[in-house]
Amino acid sequence: MSEELTRLSARAAVRLLEAGEVTPLDLIDAALDRIAAVEPDVNALPTLSAERARDRAKRLMANPGMRPGDGRGWLAGLPVAIKDLMDVEGVRSTQGSPIFADHVPDRSHPLVERIEAHGGIVLAKSNTPEFGAGGNTFNEVFGTTLNPWNTELTCGGSSGGSAVALATGEIWLAHGSDHGGSLRKPAAFCSVVGLRPSPGRVTRGAVSNMFNPSSVQGPMARDVPDLALFLDTMAGRDPLDPMTQPAPERSYLDTVEAALAGGPEGRPLRVAWAPDLNGGIPVSREIRDVCADAARRFEDLGATVEEACPDLGRIGEAFEILRALIFVVDRSPMLETHREMLKPDIIWNTEKGLALTASEIAWAERERAAFVRRIVAFFEEYDLLLCPTTITPPFDASLRYVEEVDGKRFDNYMAAALITSAVTLSSCPALSVPAGFTTDGLPVGLQVTGKPRDEAGLLASAARFEQASGLAKLLPIDPKGAR
Repeated sequence: MSEELTRLSARAAVRLLEAGEVTPLDLIDAALDRIAAVEPDVNALPTLSAERARDRAKRLMANPGMRPGDGRGWLAGLPVAIKDLMDVEGVRSTQGSPIFADHVPDRSHPLVERIEAHGGIVLAKSNTPEFGAGGNTFNEVFGTTLNPWNTELTCGGSSGGSAVALATGEIWLAHGSDHGGSLRKPAAFCSVVGLRPSPGRVTRGAVSNMFNPSSVQGPMARDVPDLALFLDTMAGRDPLDPMTQPAPERSYLDTVEAALAGGPEGRPLRVAWAPDLNGGIPVSREIRDVCADAARRFEDLGATVEEACPDLGRIGEAFEILRALIFVVDRSPMLETHREMLKPDIIWNTEKGLALTASEIAWAERERAAFVRRIVAFFEEYDLLLCPTTITPPFDASLRYVEEVDGKRFDNYMAAALITSAVTLSSCPALSVPAGFTTDGLPVGLQVTGKPRDEAGLLASAARFEQASGLAKLLPIDPKGAR
């Protein structure tokens, strides 16, 4: 029975909960059984909160009329995982850092409060690199999270624990965050779906970088309709985050289900395919070929697919400057008090920011603004922009990042992530959806970018593609050793 429950989609599990055919306690037990079976091989959910989850489940079962508002995004007692960058009341919340190794907050982050108010039950914290900085999920507190498709390889970062937990069936829905690709890259490496929403779609709480649109919170799932359900749970206005906006009148799940039922929603007419973002990024041949085949599937959906890409300008340089500025705001006090406890990537990013001049920051802001104007003009002609989510397949888990692709060397981990970080600065919603596999059986993700603030259209189009590919049916999997 436990295995049958963990193989359910989140939507199917919620339907059973609403019908009273299973209870939240049943799902908690099923998830814990699965976690016990696979966690030694992957290390995705190092912190469990089973007793807290059971207590929440019992309270929810005693108050069946708790559904908020119009009920959109209602999870009805479904267990979820929260990335270990976000506080959960009464649960060890480390941010992957020795500095916070023993931190137990007395209040949850506003997004966690929202998820729980919508019937989600936090069962586990998912592993992350220290403060979410890194393209590989490892830290000194919990160690390395491994890719279930090949446990000698990385799951990507920084929402790697969430992606692995979904792929292996440890959990039905998982939270993540994304600055330079942290929801999208692990999704690609693990053959799940991760969405970077538009800035302001999901609350970040009272962050220090309150008006910076680069870092967002968002959902991960095994398929696009489940992703839409979880975005409905998360989306909405929060007074602590002045960038947030009210949720749209129509739920994302309703839009996706209408598209899959044959409605006009998310039916793209003109799609742009940019295999290397106009030559600006080296992409391994196998990744390019798999994604090219995936892009052509949109022709079967009735779209015209053309090779086209907006002008990137010098957006890679601008991203590194603006990212470094964020690190100054967030991490410079720690650099003064706990330098010896910070990993090199954190120190490098923060010191880069401290060395910036006002002129450099001003130039980067102007470059971002010009890029956004070009993106808006581009989407007046195209409905979607397609490109690979990653430039290589999953790599050795002992490496911090890929140092060379097709003869081009990278001197830092963010330089190898321009294919996702460029999309970050567009402020458009983007997701990674499974595109296929390499000849070695490793997952490949297709990055699909939608029009500004059009999560509904993006999700509906991605759901159509996913339905045609059938790849979501492969999950969940048992962890596989090296092949």
